[in-house]
Amino acid sequence: MRIGLLGGSFDPAHEAHREISLTALKRLGLDQVWWLVTPGNPLKDVSRLPGVADRVADAESIARHPRIKVTGFDGGTGSGYTVDLLLALKRRFPSVHFVWLMGADNLAGLHRWRAWPEIFGLVPIAVLDRPGYRLKARAGQAAQRFAPYYVDETDALALPLLEPPAWTILSRKLSGLSSTALRETVAKSG
Repeated sequence: MRIGLLGGSFDPAHEAHREISLTALKRLGLDQVWWLVTPGNPLKDVSRLPGVADRVADAESIARHPRIKVTGFDGGTGSGYTVDLLLALKRRFPSVHFVWLMGADNLAGLHRWRAWPEIFGLVPIAVLDRPGYRLKARAGQAAQRFAPYYVDETDALALPLLEPPAWTILSRKLSGLSSTALRETVAKSG
């Protein structure tokens, strides 16, 4: 089984999350995409973050696809760190071929994540293009360090079966939607 993992706070979930999931399903030949609603991003203020159950319910209303599964599963780690979640998932599901899905904005700042080189060594990574971030992502510390393991997007169907490190950037129809912008709009109108 090939499963894409899209982690995040989903505060709120929106159509761009759904669109990148559909892109990943098709371009990577995935069986499913799991939205992993996290307790919170360790690099951001989470003091006003709605509870996981509320964000899972909200994300389910956006996902609306039989092959997109929404969960608040943290692997039993109690950790908000991606590396811990990936280790737990690989232990629990040893025969599954996981692919970490992230936006190009996240790749640009990945060097700030805990144990980010280990993440590259755990699962293949598919980076979904975001407006204004493709060049920043390619110039970032993580992309530069793992440049020898870049897979051209024309070979993306093979990515889930490749031994990590392996990564690609998938071009797609770009959307300007972001959770941050949606929160700011709600704050201004409320």
